[in-house]
Amino acid sequence: MKKIKTLKMNYEFKNVFNRGKYYIGKQIILYVLKNKKEYNRLGIAISTKLCNAVKRNEIKRKIRAAYQQIEKDSEKGYDLVFIWNKKENIQDLSYQVIYNDTKKIFVKLGILKIK
Repeated sequence: MKKIKTLKMNYEFKNVFNRGKYYIGKQIILYVLKNKKEYNRLGIAISTKLCNAVKRNEIKRKIRAAYQQIEKDSEKGYDLVFIWNKKENIQDLSYQVIYNDTKKIFVKLGILKIK
């Protein structure tokens, strides 16, 4: 399994939130900012008020897995921050919905190379 480059520092997340564009799916919100690198960097932000640590980690795992499936066919050079849509119920957590949301957003952005 290939290692994913991640956003780690607070200023990196703030930069994407302030200067990037956002797209809303059913269960996720994606902030996107073009970077000057030859790879994508991924950040996942889940609020502690949303649920307990076990559930937050489950959400992050499913988002990461969906991103890894789509990353192979996508263009490089973006900073991506995924956020859980607070209007959605945590009990409705579904990998398939997250995958479809991510794919639709990447197609809308024009960074997914459709075969």
